[in-house]
Amino acid sequence: MNILTFDIEEWYIEKKFNGGHREKYQEFDYYLKSILDVLDETSTKATFFCLGKIATDFPEVIKSIASKGHEVGCHSHEHLWLTKMTPEILQADTHDAVAALQDVSGCKVLSYRAPAFSIGHNNKWAIEVLASEGIEFDASIFPAQRDFGGFASFPTDSPTIISYKGVMIKEFPICLTSILGKEVAYSGGGYFRLFPYKFIRNRINSADYAMTYFHIGDLLHNKGGILSREDYENYFKEPGTLKNRMARYIKSNLGTKGAFDKMSKLVSNIDFISLKCASEQIDWSNIEVVEL
Repeated sequence: MNILTFDIEEWYIEKKFNGGHREKYQEFDYYLKSILDVLDETSTKATFFCLGKIATDFPEVIKSIASKGHEVGCHSHEHLWLTKMTPEILQADTHDAVAALQDVSGCKVLSYRAPAFSIGHNNKWAIEVLASEGIEFDASIFPAQRDFGGFASFPTDSPTIISYKGVMIKEFPICLTSILGKEVAYSGGGYFRLFPYKFIRNRINSADYAMTYFHIGDLLHNKGGILSREDYENYFKEPGTLKNRMARYIKSNLGTKGAFDKMSKLVSNIDFISLKCASEQIDWSNIEVVEL
């Protein structure tokens, strides 16, 4: 089972942090159309996790995705990490995002992915909040250590059912592979850009379950410069030292040349489905329940 997902946030990030340059919006529009064209050519349906603010500020983006029959999922309202939220803030954030996405797409929003996979042991209460807002499928668990925490104690990187205080939600964790003793997510983000195509293809083909997670920003070669200290601290909520800003810039830009072609080749040579479709193919009565 191979699931294809995209996290859609760039238009709002450009508007909020970079001044909203028209040429950047046009670049994002071009790449989104190119992605949708590739999916059309391969008869592939994907899940697009979108910010609520994309629906309110850039509704044409959501409409273009929904009009092609792809699933529109929720990626929060303003891309604030859940580690920075209280349950009350998450409730309001999710409610606003889901309402906006449903209003523009015309489809019920059932799937969710937290920005930066920011659900972990210390905020597992998020599961209860998401379920209360109608979310049935979550794809926020990174079951290993990572820069922004991860959920290293989570027992599986395969589809499972999470139970928390009597509330259940179907979970699709990020799939991992071991590299030099470290568990890494090879099927999206920076690791996808850095690993050779053949390695990624073979790893997906040998697994029972794989899920990609692409950002349009991962597929662009020419990006903006290093963030200012103020913008970095506003966004990442950590000291904007030159070292931190340079490290983030390098991590975000390495391997972007050719990344779009690599993604297109992968989609053309491997069968992928959306999260909603994957859920319909799983016999959930035989799936392990993880108690949090």
